[in-house]
Amino acid sequence: MTREKSNIPVELGKKYIVDITGMGHSGEGVARFKDFTIFIPYAIEGENVEIQIAEVKKNYAKANLLNVMRPAGERIQPRCPIYYECGGCQLQHLTCEGQLAFKRQKVVDAVTRIGKLDKVVVHPTLGAQSPWYYRNKMQFPIGIKDGCPVIGCFAAGTHEIINTENCFIQDEINNVIARAVRDIAAKLGISVYDERTGRGILRHVLGRVGRRTGEVMAVLVTTSNEIPYEKLIIEHLRSKIPGLVSIVQNINPRRTNVILGEHTKLLWGKDTITDKLGDLSFNISAKSFFQVNTEQSEMLYNKTLEYCGLQGHETVVDAYCGTGTITLFLAKRAKKVYGTEIVPAAIKDAWLNAQNNGVENVEFIQGDAVDVMPKMYAQGIRPDVIVVDPPRAGCDKKVLETFHAMNPQRIVYVSCNPSSLARDLAILAELGFSVKEIQPVDMFPQTYHVECVALIERK
Repeated sequence: MTREKSNIPVELGKKYIVDITGMGHSGEGVARFKDFTIFIPYAIEGENVEIQIAEVKKNYAKANLLNVMRPAGERIQPRCPIYYECGGCQLQHLTCEGQLAFKRQKVVDAVTRIGKLDKVVVHPTLGAQSPWYYRNKMQFPIGIKDGCPVIGCFAAGTHEIINTENCFIQDEINNVIARAVRDIAAKLGISVYDERTGRGILRHVLGRVGRRTGEVMAVLVTTSNEIPYEKLIIEHLRSKIPGLVSIVQNINPRRTNVILGEHTKLLWGKDTITDKLGDLSFNISAKSFFQVNTEQSEMLYNKTLEYCGLQGHETVVDAYCGTGTITLFLAKRAKKVYGTEIVPAAIKDAWLNAQNNGVENVEFIQGDAVDVMPKMYAQGIRPDVIVVDPPRAGCDKKVLETFHAMNPQRIVYVSCNPSSLARDLAILAELGFSVKEIQPVDMFPQTYHVECVALIERK
């Protein structure tokens, strides 16, 4: 045994009793055993637990939770009967109050440890009025078990599909869609995709629900252009799914983990559904980006609008604008809003959404923010406010430096990843901006994810 391995105080397969002293990024409990870090899913800070070591690395170990010797006050019985099998949720064993506190602390930890900013106000997390049945978009893989089709989430860390009759975070109509597709696939004997062999037709089922309009879309992702028994499938789905206005096929023949392929075709009804955020209406196609929690999105966007502090005379840039949801919210209070986005289809949707809502004081520019923002600066565009809602990886440093050169009065940063947010806040602080406050929003109850809005002002 090497000296390095001999310094590891735990052994694979052995049982230990430990105290949980913190919570990890993904909601797992963190213990220190002889100054060695152990991560334990479903354990809660403050608990004393019995564990069994499942994986040993150089600097940490992972363990399974065997028994809770001293439970935390925030521990509850999960509502979902397959919670511990399914990988879709990570925090159902925590009270709603416990989840909100964990998410705020996650932001605080990122800002102080990664961003090295210790004087930023992080407000209590804004919780959802209804933390169940909230997802307006479902995307479940389809597989085979014991000769029958199964539909649901993958078990955590695997590609084993856990058959799900009723997902407690999906809109209830999405559950109806999943059951209807599983039933007709079994009845007609339609082949299901096997990722090991690349054979089979049905890969995924998607559901999209207009929470404000009641319009519903069902999407079948297949490997082939043709679906056997197409007419019977359409008739079955129409008879089983309330509010159904659209049935779409997406073709993805590639051996990949990417869910959607390049081509879609309409099988029945309309090619989009509509939904509303506030008093704005949006067209949503099978491939459109639209926040999955309609109610919390309104809370997020209203907080963004509040932080912008618009009086009606300002020029605003909305970087990474997607299909223009935030852009149109901003346009109600600003003189002119520019939206930038790299995805051409999203820009097309954004123009259409602006037209449908009668919003004329917006302009959408297609391209990578790394290229577009410097060009806007060169053209003399000097925004009073910049709103940025980047991907999980955050902003390229060049983009942040262009923000600085544009000299806005404030920047409002919307983030789905506290780690990349903290890194970018540190860069903006070096560039002469002051981070005033951060508002976490619980967009994804029962999971470890948290959305944030940060107010940043020019010093």
